[in-house]
Amino acid sequence: MERETRIGHIVRLGGGIADIRFDGPLPAISNRLVTLSDPEIVIEVAGLPGEDIARGLVMNPSPELRIGLAVRDTGGPIDVPVGEAVLGRMFNLFGETIDDGPPLGDMPRRPILRAPVPLSERRVEGAIFETGIKAIDLLSPLERGGKAGLFGGAGVGKTVLITEMIHNMVAEYDGVSLFCGIGERSREAEELYREMGEAGVLDNTVMIFGQMNESPGVRFRVGHAALTMAEYFRDDLRRNVLVLIDNIFRFVQAGSEVSGLLGRIPSRVGYQPTLGTELADLEERICSTDRGTMTSIQAVYVPADDFTDPAATHTFAHLSASIVLSRKKASEGLYPAIDPLRSYSRMLTPATVSQRHFRIARAVRTTLAEYEDLKDIIAMLGFEELSERDRATVRQARQLERFLTQPFFSTEAMTGNPGRFVTLDETLDSCERILAGEFTDRDEGDFYMIGAITDLAGRAEATDAA
Repeated sequence: MERETRIGHIVRLGGGIADIRFDGPLPAISNRLVTLSDPEIVIEVAGLPGEDIARGLVMNPSPELRIGLAVRDTGGPIDVPVGEAVLGRMFNLFGETIDDGPPLGDMPRRPILRAPVPLSERRVEGAIFETGIKAIDLLSPLERGGKAGLFGGAGVGKTVLITEMIHNMVAEYDGVSLFCGIGERSREAEELYREMGEAGVLDNTVMIFGQMNESPGVRFRVGHAALTMAEYFRDDLRRNVLVLIDNIFRFVQAGSEVSGLLGRIPSRVGYQPTLGTELADLEERICSTDRGTMTSIQAVYVPADDFTDPAATHTFAHLSASIVLSRKKASEGLYPAIDPLRSYSRMLTPATVSQRHFRIARAVRTTLAEYEDLKDIIAMLGFEELSERDRATVRQARQLERFLTQPFFSTEAMTGNPGRFVTLDETLDSCERILAGEFTDRDEGDFYMIGAITDLAGRAEATDAA
């Protein structure tokens, strides 16, 4: 029997897992099986527990699914369309459009599971990717062609920050942008699609979603589908690609669900024993070559704000920059709630950024660290008991803390404050002037939610007029 027409029958169903008996040779691991029903149900082979049994993950269950249903082996893994025609469209895991637009027609397709680029073909870019967000560009600069993570617990602003980066970077980006939603809310997908259309950047963007209400197999594979599309633009069309992923933890969570369904013994904190390998299979495909760069920004949910959680620690190892969001900062109204002392970037060295940038960033971090050490003394004895030097440090640190807040374009409707894009040079000039003590007579509240330091003059005029 030919591979493409190999037929089996479902003999067992349970918890999103199907066992299919084949009379002849079994399909390969990761092959896509489809039921002979309407609508088609996709099953991905995940294991071969017996001589004539293939065990698979049911990707899109429907009422038609039943024991005895005939299943056809397609002879290869799940595939998705690739090419210029995918730009401006929204897809699901199977490469089907979900944006109510016109059908794509016949297009070349590629399997979602592909080997990473060999080390000999990789290239390190070593240039800064400017975001227009002060705290990131100053203290955790992103690498063009690198991977950056936004770490934080629930409700501290990861999705808002990644949406702002999309607004600031996609409009200026000279390549293709690809947004991958893994296990996120359908509402966020719809809002993002609409906002990108209004911003006029959708024509150069691809969006692919595996939503929270879909099966764990879909959420586990949608990241691979997104990277297959991205690799086509990088390798075949030789374009630079910006990959935005929200949320990597949902990928890990889906892998844990799949592992449990397949009966594997859980590892530390209940995660799958293959966590490190599965995450590396995804992350190692994100790299740059001589044909083009692939830059990635990833939101990473941190369960219970525990940064020692295996999902967080395994993700840290793959990144060139980590931006840590703090619940304490969020509770104080300091948005974006970036923790300047826990965030880092391997780009922040004198050999990579300018000497001036490195010096100012180090001075800002030192001032904020000294303020953190003085907080206990202030709580016990009061501000007035500090030495004059320490009081000056505290004033500067509080001004810097508030200066590193920023009004976002993506939150204008909620806050009423117009968003601000601040260049790196403006950020460096502003911090240098604050550190030089130029604004010792200004109230720290004047620095809250402004753009560059030049906005202080406008704020003073507004206060005088009032």
